[in-house]
Amino acid sequence: MGFPSVEEQMEVIRRGTVEIIPEEELEDKLKKSLEENRPLKIKLGCDPTRPDLHLGHSVILRKLRQFQDLGHEAILIIGDFTGLIGDPSGQNKTRPALSPEEIEKNAKSYFDQASLILDEEKTTIKYNSEWLGKMNFEDVIRLSSKLTVARMIERDDFSRRFENNDPISLHEFLYPLAQGQDSVELESDVELGGTDQKFNLLVGRQLQKEQDQNPQVCLMMPLLVGPDGVNKMSKSYDNYIGLTEEPREMYGKILSIPDELIYPYFELLTDIPVEQLPEYKQKAEEDPRNTKHELAYTITRLYHNQNAADDARKYIEQTLVKNEVPEDIPVLTFEAGSEHRLLDIIKETGFTDSNAETKRLIQQGGVAIDGEKITDKGYSMTFKADTDVTLKVGKRNFCRLTSNGV
Repeated sequence: MGFPSVEEQMEVIRRGTVEIIPEEELEDKLKKSLEENRPLKIKLGCDPTRPDLHLGHSVILRKLRQFQDLGHEAILIIGDFTGLIGDPSGQNKTRPALSPEEIEKNAKSYFDQASLILDEEKTTIKYNSEWLGKMNFEDVIRLSSKLTVARMIERDDFSRRFENNDPISLHEFLYPLAQGQDSVELESDVELGGTDQKFNLLVGRQLQKEQDQNPQVCLMMPLLVGPDGVNKMSKSYDNYIGLTEEPREMYGKILSIPDELIYPYFELLTDIPVEQLPEYKQKAEEDPRNTKHELAYTITRLYHNQNAADDARKYIEQTLVKNEVPEDIPVLTFEAGSEHRLLDIIKETGFTDSNAETKRLIQQGGVAIDGEKITDKGYSMTFKADTDVTLKVGKRNFCRLTSNGV
């Protein structure tokens, strides 16, 4: 097989990358790969702690796909064993371990969604229980001797918890060692991770040196900021855009990002050629409104298709720009004379994930009936024989409420 030149590969690899440790070693590995016509082993570990992926996860997955497109071997490590420990990276408290059943379920969901980005046929899947599960207590002791407590406490998350007298369980110290052992077992050439994974990636590099292996290069990608413009994208912060989000919802959420995120989103989340990125940076500064629509359309089409992106753009323009009610909204019909809490009605529409979210929307003025905002959490509707109203939940969700007398 043929590989692009080292210079061409590095241009792709550097895109959006925060840090490469060390960059000159990566160039050397690429040169040797060309000389031997051998793909590099590119490792990405994932602990299946959540079953749903969002655009924040896509940043690192897209980098792995870029390595695939350059001709290298992508190895996705499913941390079914390390998931039993719980990754302490970025945590201010001990993360609860998952059960084997949760791990298996989440792992399947993770790979199904990751396949929206990765070339499934060219992705090697490994479960780290294959080697970590075979280690005995003596093996663990020997592995633990490779890292000092002082070095471990250098980690930001551990040092913060230590200073605040927050508990740090001993088993959490084993996590970076276990992840590093993955690199030893695979003899990986490059490991990818977010900036919060830097310590773990470097431990893998150190353990490989201990085993006289050619140490991996550590490549860190940024943590994507969510639509709130403040926190990293996370379900915990409720500022995420799911990879399997409905097209209209995905399009609308992308439109809600602050203007300063338009260019980073283009760089990290789209396939716009590198040489065109300066043009998009200028467009984002000079015409953020239309450029944001182009971004929303591009990403929606990427994860769905052109027809879905066209429909989403039309729907958003109709509801948000022109403030009109779409024609193709769902209809809920209730028995004439019956009375229903607004909370229950909204629950039936599926527009919110919980009553707590619904109550928050109502309090914030995000729910309206025929254009009139409802701010009473206990509001109830009595359906008369001629009831025919439009319910709006949030910015983009509409539903027609009727009685069976209409």
